[in-house]
Amino acid sequence: MKTASLVFGILAIVGLVIGFFPCLGSLNWINIPFATIGLIISIIALTQAKEEDKNNIIVGLVLCSLAIMIGFLRLIIGGGLV
Repeated sequence: MKTASLVFGILAIVGLVIGFFPCLGSLNWINIPFATIGLIISIIALTQAKEEDKNNIIVGLVLCSLAIMIGFLRLIIGGGLV
């Protein structure tokens, strides 16, 4: 689970960066639910992990959270959310 949370976080940030290119902002409509799934997986993994295994999980949690927040901000600024 800890590797899955990190992979979801990295892929969510990559999707976010691609969504910043002109005419590709609608990718955030796919990326935000993807990052939300990664956030849920990260939270579940964080509750089940031991103390020494939490580094990758926390990084995945932070990356997914950033992808959700910045993706929503990008949709608001770009007029995707009305």
